[in-house]
Amino acid sequence: MARIGFVGTGIMGTPMVMNLIKGGHQVQVWNRTLSKLKGLEEAGAKACHQLSEVGKDVELLIVMLSDGKTCDEVLFQPAGAVSELKKNSIVIVMSSIPVETAKHQNERCLSLGLRYLDAPVSGGEKGAKDATLAIMAGGEEATFTEAQAVLNCMGRAVLVGAAGCGELAKLVNQMIVASTIATVAEGLLFAQQGGANPHKVKQALTGGFADSPILQQHGDRILRQNFEPGGAATTQLKDTHTAVNYAKELNLKLPIAELVNQLFSDMVHNGDGALDHSGLIREIKRLNNIEI
Repeated sequence: MARIGFVGTGIMGTPMVMNLIKGGHQVQVWNRTLSKLKGLEEAGAKACHQLSEVGKDVELLIVMLSDGKTCDEVLFQPAGAVSELKKNSIVIVMSSIPVETAKHQNERCLSLGLRYLDAPVSGGEKGAKDATLAIMAGGEEATFTEAQAVLNCMGRAVLVGAAGCGELAKLVNQMIVASTIATVAEGLLFAQQGGANPHKVKQALTGGFADSPILQQHGDRILRQNFEPGGAATTQLKDTHTAVNYAKELNLKLPIAELVNQLFSDMVHNGDGALDHSGLIREIKRLNNIEI
C-alpha cells in the first residue's frame, strides 16, 4: 500500500483515483473545483483544500492536468503541489505535455531532491474507468520499478526511455490515433458516397487487417454522429501540433502528421473544437461540400 497525492480529478483523473483506491492505496486529492472531489471523498479519498496539502506525507505525487504550463504552475508555484514533498519522493506527471517540458520538470525535481517520471496515458475515459490505460513512462529505471505497482492499478505501464521519452511515445500514439481517425472518417464517407451501406462496410472490415479500436469505437461514433467528447478535438490538435513542431526540431518532415494536424486545426477554427476528435468527419464533409 502506498500513500499517494493526486492532482487533477477531471474526466480521466477521477476514475484513475477510483482505481488507486480499489488497489488498496491511500489517496489524497486536490482539484481547483472542490465540488469535483465529493464522489472521491465518499469512495475513501482525502480531499485537500489547499494545494500544498496534497503532497504532505505521501510517497508519490501524481499529476493529471490539461497541459504543460498548468502542470508547471501547480507543481512549482509557491506553496505548490511539491512544496511539502519529502526528499526522494516520486513525482509522476501523467498529462500530455511537450517533451522539453517533461525534461525541464525532471531537472527541476532533481534540484529539489525529488525523483520524476513522465507517464502519459492512452485509452480515454473508458480505459481510465476500466484500468486498461496504456501508460508510457520516461525516467530512471529504479524509479519506474518502484512506481510500477501503483501505475499498474490504472493500466499497463512500460518504461520507454529517459525522462521525456514517455511524452515522445504519447506523441507517437497521438499521431497514429489522429491519422487513423482521419482515414476511418474518409473511408466510411467514401463507402457511403459510393453507394455502399457504411454500417455494413464497418461490419465487413471487422477482424481484418483494417480493424482497430478506432474503427470500432470512433467508426461507431461517426456512423451515429455522436460527438460528445471523450477526447476533444482541441486536445487532439494540441498533441498533433506539438508532434509536428518537435519533428521540426529533429529536422524531420512528417507529411501525413502535418496534413492531419491541418485538418484538426481547420476543424477547431470552424467551431468544432469542443466535439470529440471523431467529429473530424464534419471537416472532411465541409471539404466536399456535403451537408453536415
